[in-house]
Amino acid sequence: MKYSVITINYNNRDGLARTIESVVGQTCRDYEYLIIDGGSTDGSVDVIKAHEACIDYWVSEQDHGVYHAMNKGVAQAHGDYCVFMNSGDCFHAIDALEAATVYDEDIICGKVLKGSNPRPQGHHKNDITLVDLMRGSLPHQAMIIRRELLVRHPYDERYKILSDWKFCLQTLVFDNCCFRNIDTIIADYDTTGISSNSNGLLPKERDQILKELFPPRVLADYQRLTPVDDELLDLSVRLTQTVGIRRLTKKFIYLLLRLSHKKH
Repeated sequence: MKYSVITINYNNRDGLARTIESVVGQTCRDYEYLIIDGGSTDGSVDVIKAHEACIDYWVSEQDHGVYHAMNKGVAQAHGDYCVFMNSGDCFHAIDALEAATVYDEDIICGKVLKGSNPRPQGHHKNDITLVDLMRGSLPHQAMIIRRELLVRHPYDERYKILSDWKFCLQTLVFDNCCFRNIDTIIADYDTTGISSNSNGLLPKERDQILKELFPPRVLADYQRLTPVDDELLDLSVRLTQTVGIRRLTKKFIYLLLRLSHKKH
């Protein structure tokens, strides 16, 4: 079995139903499906039971948050790769998972559509560096992750928003894992989740993780690389990839990013 698709849910019955439909409708059949529910009281369990024939494992019990639930899903998974499609998020197309089957890197990352924005969001380079991760994170809905990495580096349950970013730093920077960027739109991203409504928690967690992983003398070189707006970074990358205007836009983009950094 190649894939373990894991859905985390808590009191999001309608979003859960959409997510389940997008999973069971995939053309790729080489997967198992697991749902970790946090003890919902809104009818989510009824939705799970209605689709029970398509679900390989599910549980509904109180947990300690999103990352605790994701770790619980990994503990029950048997696939070579894990894909987290949490309630409200959906596979973009019926062949989204099929598109990843030709790759065997440790982490494969596609694109997401975020809310009503028609432009795909995600990573736009073949490789990925520490600078890239200092400026932003990878969309976990579009990440296909070798399960053994998640066993070696379980999500840090002390964090509410950025444990997946910490995981990327641990695996792609410190462990130098193999990475593949693909152009496929993997998921439609639900913007009502906690990471989209962090109430100022994101920069706090970011600083805590950086101080935990890096010594001060290393951080001194990278602190200026504060995260930039996803759409601005996406635009800058697309402009620099356009050969005809690359030279003309390089300085403009550099100044634009610096202005964005100062605002943060």
